[in-house]
Amino acid sequence: MFFKLATVAQRTQFDEIIDVRTPAEFAEDHLPGAINCPVMSDEERVRVGTLYKQVSPFEARKVGAAIAARNIARHIDEQFARHPKSWRPLVYCWRGGQRSGSMAIILAQIGWAAHQLEGGYKAYRHQVLADLATLPGQFRFKVISGATGSGKSRLLDALAAQGAQVLDLERLAAHRGSVLGRLPDTPQPSQKGFDSVLAETLRQFQPSQPVFIEAESKKIGFIALPDALYDQMHDSECLQVEVPLAARIAFLKRDYNFYLTEPERLITQLGFLHNIYGKAQLAAWSEMARGGDFDTLISELLSQHYDPLYQRSQCKHYPPVRTLGISALDDITLASVAQRLLHG
Repeated sequence: MFFKLATVAQRTQFDEIIDVRTPAEFAEDHLPGAINCPVMSDEERVRVGTLYKQVSPFEARKVGAAIAARNIARHIDEQFARHPKSWRPLVYCWRGGQRSGSMAIILAQIGWAAHQLEGGYKAYRHQVLADLATLPGQFRFKVISGATGSGKSRLLDALAAQGAQVLDLERLAAHRGSVLGRLPDTPQPSQKGFDSVLAETLRQFQPSQPVFIEAESKKIGFIALPDALYDQMHDSECLQVEVPLAARIAFLKRDYNFYLTEPERLITQLGFLHNIYGKAQLAAWSEMARGGDFDTLISELLSQHYDPLYQRSQCKHYPPVRTLGISALDDITLASVAQRLLHG
């Protein structure tokens, strides 16, 4: 063997991490900081797999070797040729097999200190799941709850700006956690991708300092929170923010402006409430959206849907230890509130 093996724990010791899996595999999830240099495209992998099953493993290996050799040569020309002899790459595929072995052996024969990740992505995924089962218990969370439109995410931003440890789950999940929480033109990550980013974020925190986090349900859009994190959140101190209705409406108009400028997109999302509200109610809300009467629309959505839902769910699962009144949700006010939370 011309190359050496490295463990998941050693992955930070290398100059570059190279994922040789297909673009689709890489898009679903990958090691933090990895670059994608596939030895086979998605279509090429399907072709080789079909040959393996329908013809023979030998025929599949012949075709696969030729494809891999061409792609590896291209990556050397386009990606790796600029690197000095001291460059130390870590190469991985699904489980440390032929794809990463092919790349690693050629890089090593050139003269670079190439290593193959032992167990590949599969070993890394096992480590992520193990970390998500244990890491949350190491931290003291401070959970921020409050009705929809209370600026909880913006308060987290203000806390982070002042140096606090903040775990913004909605940002990691690319979703705001409600029927209107889907972000425009921003798909949610895969569950595996979310898990990887979450685990990496938790690894950066110091257990000696609190971690501020927003009260969340078990799922944020299509993303499920790990059991250990969800349980730890429920066992943590909860601070409930209270904001006047007028300030909440003004804030939501700013924060969800993409819906206000595209009312049909808003109406489509409201359609997901058809099992809760009748056609007449949805039609009335749709008319408000098309007519630009957003103050009335938001007020009714809060009073009829979001606030009752909050009372039934959030207050039950996250009983507040104390409440904090916030008069407005502008940057200066939120910065002042964040300072009080950190130093008060």
